[in-house]
Amino acid sequence: MSEGPPPELVARFREALARLNPDDRRIGLAVSGGPDSMAMLLLAHAAIPGRFAVATVDHGLRPEAADECALVQAACEARGIECAVLSVSVGEGNVQAEAREVRYGALCGWADGTGLAAIATAHHADDQAETFLMRLNRGSGVAGLAGVREVNFPPNFDCRIIRPVLHFRRAELAQVVADEAVVHDPSNKDPRFDRVAIRQNLEGCDWLDPLAIARSASIVAEAYEAVEAYADLLWPQAVRSEGETYVLTPVPAREMNRRLLARVLDKLGGRPRGGDVARLLMKLEAGEGGNVAGVLARVKRGEWVLGPEPARRT
Repeated sequence: MSEGPPPELVARFREALARLNPDDRRIGLAVSGGPDSMAMLLLAHAAIPGRFAVATVDHGLRPEAADECALVQAACEARGIECAVLSVSVGEGNVQAEAREVRYGALCGWADGTGLAAIATAHHADDQAETFLMRLNRGSGVAGLAGVREVNFPPNFDCRIIRPVLHFRRAELAQVVADEAVVHDPSNKDPRFDRVAIRQNLEGCDWLDPLAIARSASIVAEAYEAVEAYADLLWPQAVRSEGETYVLTPVPAREMNRRLLARVLDKLGGRPRGGDVARLLMKLEAGEGGNVAGVLARVKRGEWVLGPEPARRT
């Protein structure tokens, strides 16, 4: 084992946890074996020894997965850290989205069963900058540009996720695990993936500061929270339910109409993708109807009526 992480990084990690877990309750760490999550493990071991447990998830998608989980187990065993291996099955379809869903389900179940206050993941400032630029390049709105939150609750799960290394650089975390065995996922070098292409371009661009971009994402996240709070206030005034449908009376602020429309789609079980909500908003503003993710929308006397799309005849 190495001598341990640099003291200044341990101090920063401890300060982040004091903010994110002020009650100093026992937390769980999601560790994949990659350099970022392994660095988080070593920082936690130095900063809060005995105040955390570790879980590693085996998705069964790659032959190497079992060995990667074993690497995490060995690192924990050498330090006397409790480690659980959570095996999950990933269904067909969007494999990445499905894997994320079952991973959070397994981690939240583990945290709940062992009385952990939160689950820490190893998203860092470079991840945040890459997410921001990737979504900016796709024309994302406020919600997308808000990026990775320092604290959030994953949809459909009752557990708290914290990111104690969100303000660390990738290079700083690499310094922590310089002498440790870690997993290197070959897909992280494949430029066919949008994130990898953004990462490689950022590395060669000395006039873009990932920390500054990450700070901008944090500011956008605060703006997003304010918009959501305003949407809470507007909902009972602008939206009413009528049987299986919802009727939305447009308000002067276009962004609020976008937020309210997204919420109505969610209530009706629609799961819009990409710019679906923005495109539907433009159609409704033009007095036209449309359908998105199984939801049919139409304009009636200046109001927007949304309901389940009728079943198709066979």
